[in-house]
Amino acid sequence: MSRSDNVLLLVENLGKQVASPEGELTILEGVSFQVEPGETIAIVGASGSGKSTLLGLLAGLDVPTEGKVAIAGRDLNALDEDGRAKLRAELVGFVFQSFHLLPALTALENVMLPLELAGVADPRARARAVLEGVGLGERIAHYPNQLSGGEQQRVAIARAFATEPKILFADEPTGSLDTRTGEKITELLFDLNARHGTTLILVTHDERLAGRCDRRLSLSAGRMELAA
Repeated sequence: MSRSDNVLLLVENLGKQVASPEGELTILEGVSFQVEPGETIAIVGASGSGKSTLLGLLAGLDVPTEGKVAIAGRDLNALDEDGRAKLRAELVGFVFQSFHLLPALTALENVMLPLELAGVADPRARARAVLEGVGLGERIAHYPNQLSGGEQQRVAIARAFATEPKILFADEPTGSLDTRTGEKITELLFDLNARHGTTLILVTHDERLAGRCDRRLSLSAGRMELAA
């Protein structure tokens, strides 16, 4: 693999095994690649190929059995759970298929939460500005159950972008949305990527979404099949 001094994400020989009733199960094996700042990467593959597991390892939400993940030169293996959480707060955003909004908080409060945890000055004003930027300026006082699926995903994206992360991971960001709404969310993600220079790495079954990315990484049975 070619080396570059301009690497934001470095993945080397990444593997993940878990215990199962039948014995040790290999979910990922020998995965290696690197990503430069501002790139957009699609991780594709059949169900069960290890895509979501890989994304969780890249974001430091889980730890590998073997191999290395480094974000901005910082080796996640060298950090404890608190250290990984601190790195995520500083550098990482994450968008889930099922939104993961807190139901007791308004749209504004959901977006404010990571800003407050990061100690950002005037988190309310920042959160309001980000929500306006994703077209939800009129919905900031609404609770998740008062929002459509597309609006909830926009809140989730606003929350992920609010801290201005260097890298955004998205797990099937359009998977639970209808086609038209999914297309709007796709446009929003790539618009924010272009405006903020945020590196975007997403897991998707959506060929149109994958086709918008600079590169795709294909997984098959836990191994990288193709990097294009």
